[in-house]
Amino acid sequence: MASEEDIISSVLKGTKSMLQSETLIVDAVQELVKDEIKRHMRAKLDADPALRAELKKAIEEMLEAKLHEAYALLKIGKCGAKLGISMVPPEMRKEIGHELASIFEKEMSKMLEQE
Repeated sequence: MASEEDIISSVLKGTKSMLQSETLIVDAVQELVKDEIKRHMRAKLDADPALRAELKKAIEEMLEAKLHEAYALLKIGKCGAKLGISMVPPEMRKEIGHELASIFEKEMSKMLEQE
């Protein structure tokens, strides 16, 4: 009988914890609100092709700007690496160069695997 009580109490506790999960309900309501807002926005964009084109162009410009920013950060990183290597004694440069290349190769492999 003790094992049956354990099962019943487990089921009751599980049910009680599910009922206390207000966050699940709040998240679901938020998603419904987002969906409704998206639906409304799409209807407005469908009704105004000029506005849709303007928004599309603005998004393309923003993406291009983000790519330029990422490229600039990459160039800054490259300059930082060059500066750091130039400060290293000549006898250690080759070793550090190999180490940096290894790190870079590993990071690039990780990035390519994520795609």
